[in-house]
Amino acid sequence: MQWLAVYTKPRWEKKVALLLANKGMTVYCPLNKVYRQWSDRVKRVEEPLFKSYVFVQLEDAQHTPVRMTDGVLNFVYWNGKPAVVRPDEIEAIRRFLDEYDEVEAESLESIAPGSTVQVTSGVMMGAQATVAKIDNKYAEVIIESIGYRLRAKISTRKLVAVKKNK
Repeated sequence: MQWLAVYTKPRWEKKVALLLANKGMTVYCPLNKVYRQWSDRVKRVEEPLFKSYVFVQLEDAQHTPVRMTDGVLNFVYWNGKPAVVRPDEIEAIRRFLDEYDEVEAESLESIAPGSTVQVTSGVMMGAQATVAKIDNKYAEVIIESIGYRLRAKISTRKLVAVKKNK
């Protein structure tokens, strides 16, 4: 049994967690306690900490029932395999959320102008590039190759930050 991350439709995290739990699976949807202002009051609500992610503990034979669940898009993959989350990481998230309200989750891999990225899909898959600028969901990148500088607008979903060796 190992914890895997499941990618869900937007705003389906709680629904997917409930559907998977109803199938008898061990599920964890980290919920962040936040305060929201209405016109007449302030209310404490629970929102998913990780947008479009739910964690599920299962064996390899249970992958298909998870994929067939309404709202599930796929497993989160890392190096061509479903991403495994260590049990101590799940427990650390639980303890952190129990102790603190209004937690913010921020990706460590930031894509900003000047940063080096790698294209993860498409014709230029595997190519490294330098980010020139960011517009909404697109990054303008510069790919230097064979003595030419190619400039392209690529979806940020197709880019990952490249860690620099120190």
